[in-house]
Amino acid sequence: MSYRTASSGHTRGLNRSAIFRTIVSSGPIARTHIAKALGLSPATVTAVTRELLDQGLVRVAERAPSQGGRPALLLELVGGAASAFGVKIAPDHLVGVRINLEAELVTSYETPFDASAPDAVKTLGDILDEWVNEPSAGPPLLGIGLGVAGVFDARTGTLDSPLLGWRDLPLARIVQDRLGLPVFVDNDVNTLAVAERLYGRGHDVDNFIAVTIGRGVGLGIVAGGDIYRGFGGGAGEFGHTSAVEDGAVCTCGKRGCLETVVADPALLVEARQLGLLADGQRIEHLRELAGQGQLQARQIYHAAGATLGRAVADLVNILGPELVLLSGEGTEAWPYLSEAFAGAYAANVFPPLGHVPVEVDPWDDAKWAIGAATLVLRATFAAPLDGEKEASVRARLESVASAAEVVA
Repeated sequence: MSYRTASSGHTRGLNRSAIFRTIVSSGPIARTHIAKALGLSPATVTAVTRELLDQGLVRVAERAPSQGGRPALLLELVGGAASAFGVKIAPDHLVGVRINLEAELVTSYETPFDASAPDAVKTLGDILDEWVNEPSAGPPLLGIGLGVAGVFDARTGTLDSPLLGWRDLPLARIVQDRLGLPVFVDNDVNTLAVAERLYGRGHDVDNFIAVTIGRGVGLGIVAGGDIYRGFGGGAGEFGHTSAVEDGAVCTCGKRGCLETVVADPALLVEARQLGLLADGQRIEHLRELAGQGQLQARQIYHAAGATLGRAVADLVNILGPELVLLSGEGTEAWPYLSEAFAGAYAANVFPPLGHVPVEVDPWDDAKWAIGAATLVLRATFAAPLDGEKEASVRARLESVASAAEVVA
């Protein structure tokens, strides 16, 4: 076995990334607290933060109250120094956002999109080209994140999305070649979990799961403070676990997957078979019927809620998370799912884990797109030498900072 000795430049890069990441996640924060949190010398922290201050990436927020001696400076991120773009790719529409370094929304976009069209990927590139190059769109752009339902294998750079009908597609490379920007792709539920971990309710939680319901059923797993993707990016295909024996055919080709029981398309099929809905009527119509107290509509949601509750309890029993976040467009029907979900969850969760809370997050497509954009921010704050695209993002950030110094 061979070992690599880190160069002084590499060590400095690691320290810079760690300090920058600490300011992002914990700022405003004093240099002494950064040094203590990271186990670095005060001199190292002072040198790196002075550089970040000079580059305009960090600023002095305030001075901490003095406890004798000179008051400590509290440092915080300058969110407007640069931006990232994120896109949620759905079968029938795209939602895009530009966010600053603090994940605050700068601009948002939405347009119809047909993922099944033969030229869908070219159309995607055309739309993104227009969005990211819009005049006066905002701070300099570091890169693009794409959130897609499916499995993205970072080893091969290929995406497999049965929901969109995209198989073995080198999506990141195609879009990157078209736009000349670093492009990151991940499962859309993973991007949502990353956003929750960096900026949301999972900020102080090292182990949680994000379950999504709607057109499909998804799962993002945060373990030890980071996303667990599994070998080849295949972890989290919760919707394709077996729910019923010899059930309906799923988009993946199997029968009886959880998606075929609790996802919106499955509920629509059941409602049409019962004569509640006509062809062409959408899930909103079923929710309206349930809201009006229509018994069969309520029963459809009750059965789906119970199945989902049992399945989520199984997840908690296996993974032992601190928190369960439930999201997705399907949560718009939560008033009709919740009672059966709660009963089934309580009845099936392992008693010592019964304290694990389940929190429902109101659905917002823009939040998913923000999650995709955080793939870029995550690369910005990550340690160096962990990938060519990550290095490219940091190089763009350095160029933004250098340009700011010249202007100043």
